[in-house]
Amino acid sequence: MANQPLFNALFDETERKPLTVSQLTNSIRIALESRFAAVWVEGEISNFKAHSSGHWYFTLKDQNAQLRAKCFRSTNARIRFRPADGLHVRARGKLSIYAPRGEYELVVDSLDPVGAGALRIAFEQLRDRLNAEGLFAKELKRPLPVFPRRVGIVTSPTGAAIRDILNVISRRTSTVHVLFSPARVQGDMAGPDIARAIRFINQYHERALAEGRTNDLVDVLIVGRGGGSTEDLWAFNQEEVARAIRKSAIPVISAVGHETDFTIADFVADFRAATPSAAAEIVAAREDQICSALDNLGRQLVRLTRFQVVNLRARVQEQALSHAFDEVKSRLTRARRRYEAASSACDASMNEKLQDGRERLALAAASLDALSPLGVLQRGYAIAQDASGKLVRDAASVNVGDAVSVRLAKGKLNTRVVTTEQEQ
Repeated sequence: MANQPLFNALFDETERKPLTVSQLTNSIRIALESRFAAVWVEGEISNFKAHSSGHWYFTLKDQNAQLRAKCFRSTNARIRFRPADGLHVRARGKLSIYAPRGEYELVVDSLDPVGAGALRIAFEQLRDRLNAEGLFAKELKRPLPVFPRRVGIVTSPTGAAIRDILNVISRRTSTVHVLFSPARVQGDMAGPDIARAIRFINQYHERALAEGRTNDLVDVLIVGRGGGSTEDLWAFNQEEVARAIRKSAIPVISAVGHETDFTIADFVADFRAATPSAAAEIVAAREDQICSALDNLGRQLVRLTRFQVVNLRARVQEQALSHAFDEVKSRLTRARRRYEAASSACDASMNEKLQDGRERLALAAASLDALSPLGVLQRGYAIAQDASGKLVRDAASVNVGDAVSVRLAKGKLNTRVVTTEQEQ
């Protein structure tokens, strides 16, 4: 009776019909996937390979065994670090069988590093890779404009960052204009949205430049958000955002409100501000501070001018005491003496001529006086004039009874003709 099952099997058609390898493998796959639909496995990664299709292939191992694993592209896009050989990880997935090889494998849908956070590993890997490419080089950093007229802003339209930035700008200056491109700053799609907003403002700037609208050019770009956890700020650690910042034609200020830690955006930007408000203070310097600076410069200029005057005066005095000045002074003294001698000679000549003129004038006056009628009158003669003032030279020119005036040396006689006598 003990051999009854074997005996029956010789005549059982079902037991005698074999399964194909594919059928057996498929049955095992179904059993495995049913039994191990969600399992966590911890081990060390080896033989990691990123296929051109985007899928990842690697092996999980410990000291005594190994397990093949794969992670499809649609899944690893959500994993925030890149696996590497030797990295100790914890993987979650389902067991299945790779039929062409008849090997069982783990199809991974979640992967976390053990001992260090996935975000920290992802941050360090991207930081090192971009640094090796030269994206953080100091020579690529552009200076910020001293007096920006238009500032671009990329941040959330509902967060505190945009309110803080606008408040600082409106309070500190009336000459800075703002171009705001809203973007999500948290969540799975935040990174692409930030990169899109950066490109949008650059396209606006490039169009204004091409059309010659200089007043519409964007002078500086603030990209950031308020503080938060590492997960909250992760969008600013994404490669797409880093490359958009580096490609920007406009100088970029990274203003992620996390003072103690740096983000990838901080490394690649032209300037890092600790907070959005600090970034706004950088681009909106107080106008009264500018005026004060100009006033200080003016006072310095006055002091320097006074110093130059004092310095030049001292140099003149020094030259005055030098031999050259003594020689010039001697020549000037001799010239003054020659001038004084010439002046004295001129005065003597003028006095001599003036005296000669006086003497000649006196002689002419004496001669004139000798010929003067008044001189004749002094000698006892008189001058007779008729009523009309004509000189009476002939007695026949007047009649008896005519009025005749007689001019003497002293005084005058008014007479009337009584008789006339004619000269024989």
